[in-house]
Amino acid sequence: MKITKNTVVLLSYELSFPDENGNPELAEIVNAEEPMGFIQGMSGLPESFENNLEGLAVGDTFDFSIEPEDAYGKIDPNAIVDLPKNLFQIDGKDNEELLKIGNFIPMTDDQGNRMQGMIIQIKPETVTMDFNHPLAEKTLMFKGQVLEVRAATAEEIDHGHVHGTGGVQH
Repeated sequence: MKITKNTVVLLSYELSFPDENGNPELAEIVNAEEPMGFIQGMSGLPESFENNLEGLAVGDTFDFSIEPEDAYGKIDPNAIVDLPKNLFQIDGKDNEELLKIGNFIPMTDDQGNRMQGMIIQIKPETVTMDFNHPLAEKTLMFKGQVLEVRAATAEEIDHGHVHGTGGVQH
């Protein structure tokens, strides 16, 4: 079976991106013991990622790059904001564990949308958060292997995610 729309795909891969000298900098390793699983066409990953896998079968290897504009885009300066420091306090005191540069903090905007922000600066009255995707402006380089391809069940399609190995256990 080949990877097509509504197939469950399990992959092992290495994700790298070029460092300032153009050399690959390893960002993530997903091994065969704990593969990444998704439903083709419903992954939430960049469309270009899925397009590069379309038509591959079990045992096939892949090695491709995705340019920033086809991945997570450019850094949006409007997604870097100063928030009042009291939002991060407990009983009027700074949460020292939470307030560290580089920490990712799950937050909700005023419309109820969930997002992750990274602390990039801490000032006396404010905390500067970057809500851009951590891989924004990066060329993504994927190298890996297709471990499993099968038809998604009706329940998986209805739920929008893989059940069992490489997916959600419920």
